[in-house]
Amino acid sequence: MNKAFVKESDGDDDEEAVALALAIPPGSKNYIRPEGYQRIKDELLQLIDVDRPEVVRIVHWAASNGDRSENGDYIYGKKRLREIDRRIRFLTKRLDSAAIVDPSVHHGSDQIFFGATVTYSDQHGQERTITIVGIDELDPLNGKISWVAPVARALTKAREGDVITFQAPHGVDELEILSVSYPAPH
Repeated sequence: MNKAFVKESDGDDDEEAVALALAIPPGSKNYIRPEGYQRIKDELLQLIDVDRPEVVRIVHWAASNGDRSENGDYIYGKKRLREIDRRIRFLTKRLDSAAIVDPSVHHGSDQIFFGATVTYSDQHGQERTITIVGIDELDPLNGKISWVAPVARALTKAREGDVITFQAPHGVDELEILSVSYPAPH
């Protein structure tokens, strides 16, 4: 088969680049907590120092076996290298654009800023605890929501005891802020 029909794009038009453009509001910084920055940096170093050299070794070995057109190790290895390189580019861009914010500087404050852990109740009495984190630290199943999420934006700058109105998907909701906390300084 002609290579023109099987060539995969390894340009910046991949899904991660699109997600990057959509996730960070124009003119905003990519805020991240120190532990989130370190996690991304660790993943990048793992890819560069361990994963990529191992795949390069396998591809080199597979290429030395002769016919590459039907060599599964070679074909899969080249594909895996493209995936690793794409991820390395993405992580490098994220680290370059990151603005590290240490939430512990607000320790003891009752006002909500980036990095706050907030417990609130809605008008139905249902309580939720969330932590406002960077886009790259997002983990909604564990209560970590992005600072660009509508509920995080509605809560920002409010104080413990305040009642705010929030435009939820199902309509307007009132949220009562029960507690606000930040990690202790190191």
